[in-house]
Amino acid sequence: MEFLDTLARHPALFIGCCGVLGLLIGSFLNVVIHRLPIMMDNELRAECAALAGTDDFTPPTFNLVVPRSACPACKAPITALQNIPVVSWLALRGKCANCKTRISPRYPLVELATGVLSAFIAWRFGFGANAVAALAFTWLLISLTMIDFDTQLLPDALTYPLLWLGLIYSLWHPVWGPGAAAVGPGDSIIGAVAGYLSLWSVYWAFKLITGKEGMGYGDFKLFAALGAWLGWWMLLPIIILASGVGAVIGVVLMVRKRMGKDTHMAFGPFLAIAGWLALVVGHAVVARYFAMFAAPLE
Repeated sequence: MEFLDTLARHPALFIGCCGVLGLLIGSFLNVVIHRLPIMMDNELRAECAALAGTDDFTPPTFNLVVPRSACPACKAPITALQNIPVVSWLALRGKCANCKTRISPRYPLVELATGVLSAFIAWRFGFGANAVAALAFTWLLISLTMIDFDTQLLPDALTYPLLWLGLIYSLWHPVWGPGAAAVGPGDSIIGAVAGYLSLWSVYWAFKLITGKEGMGYGDFKLFAALGAWLGWWMLLPIIILASGVGAVIGVVLMVRKRMGKDTHMAFGPFLAIAGWLALVVGHAVVARYFAMFAAPLE
């Protein structure tokens, strides 16, 4: 308790501790990002084998803890000293200590991004429950963003906890910024329902018109989770921002990589980015917008 009191009295120390914690969490998120899709694939294969009445697929134990992290090329175990966030990658010059195979710079970038965003959350919300909740929100969104970018999947193992955490935290009526409206249980529930049904409706309308699937069910669940955290009134700003960012990035990729207009792009990362921005600055933007036409949102 004395340590918590110290953090509450010294904002700079709290920000620094959250930054360091974010680096450590980022290292764990790299494991989640890499292993969770493999775990999902193994589970699906096992279920298919069971339905077929065969035991042809019996994968070895593989989860977030087992087996121990190792170099994908030479299988040499990664020691604790070789697993220090960012520092170890720099010290090893981005190569495996055993076989000198190149290690992707994405690993330290995820760690660094998680640390920086965690420190920013600490600065933005200060010491308290809102900062703790926003940190969990941020870490889950980073995992979902990277997994969807890699595999075009948004695992239920992450979207459901994000949704439930938002609904539960609404019991404390959080206020995400000065002058923002409190997100109560009613606002959270309506936000979750409206978030899911809105994208579900767009999905089926697009499919009926074109015969193609424009997005996956994971996008519905992620949007529902964002509605649970931020309230129903933030859904429109989130979807506008996500669509705008997605359109710009899509055009850039089509030009630079000569991708066809029918190339499928994951929408989850854009939703996640828009949702995070809505958490930290969105309510102020919406309040200013409403102030232009009517009374500020209360």
